[in-house]
Amino acid sequence: MVYERFAARPVEPPPAWVRAAGAVEEGAAAAFRAGAALALLHAAASADHDLGILWRQRCALRAAVAHVALAGRHEDEAALRDSWYLRRSGDDPGPGGRILGLWRRLAEPVSLRPQAWPRALREAAPAAGPEMLERLAAAAADAASAARGFAPAAAAGAVAAVLQERADLDGAALWLADAVLARQLGWPAPVPLIAPQVRRADLRLAARPDGREAWLRVCCLAYQRAALEALDLYRDLARRAERLVAAAPRLRTKAAAGAVALLLREDAAKAADVGQGVSDRAGRRLFERLVALGAVRELTGRPSFRLYGL
Repeated sequence: MVYERFAARPVEPPPAWVRAAGAVEEGAAAAFRAGAALALLHAAASADHDLGILWRQRCALRAAVAHVALAGRHEDEAALRDSWYLRRSGDDPGPGGRILGLWRRLAEPVSLRPQAWPRALREAAPAAGPEMLERLAAAAADAASAARGFAPAAAAGAVAAVLQERADLDGAALWLADAVLARQLGWPAPVPLIAPQVRRADLRLAARPDGREAWLRVCCLAYQRAALEALDLYRDLARRAERLVAAAPRLRTKAAAGAVALLLREDAAKAADVGQGVSDRAGRRLFERLVALGAVRELTGRPSFRLYGL
């Protein structure tokens, strides 16, 4: 079996000096390291293949965990994944699941378009009316234009533009930051990056008109860390995907090709997702065979309602 859409682009590990940054970095040094880390990430973020979809979904899951924490909720990755993948078609995934859905939408190409931002942000800011969301999206786009091409500054400006208008919309501001960053860098779709890297105290800096320089420095350091963590995740997923592709010829079922293709592009899957004409029992046997081969993980640790993924 050949999985042409997999074709992950090899990405080398970053040099040690890119990682060796501390919290006391001066503004120029922080900006330099952020630029270096994002340049290293560019090879993965600009490629067009199915592993890039899965990778962005994993980044979205991490961002959603950070967002729900800012909202005062306590769902972890497992709980958010359950709310998304175990719901029936058309069901409401609940507050945490809706936040995960927001970040998964960020990882789609349409989220590069400023015209799409107000509608997407409704989930992050349900109390804000349509006119407010239009105004915030326009302010973020204007701030990005004023950054004159330096992507982290554009992202930092977008966050500040939102939070100086509405300090309670931290999740929406971070969503816009990643959308703006990807537009500036010419990526085919945004990568959820910054949300896990900032604290509430950092966002208070962004909300202050006199906090611009301090917030830009914090934002640069956040994007440096985020880019390196995303790069590590990409390289790990690429290794796991290679193992899955190598194990695929050992599967003795017609459903194997569809199951492997699904696992290469989706964060998680349940037995019923294998395809039409395949029973839950047959789908579970197929996934358990892949687990036994070391090609796939069972993600829940439960005896039932299981989810599988790289």
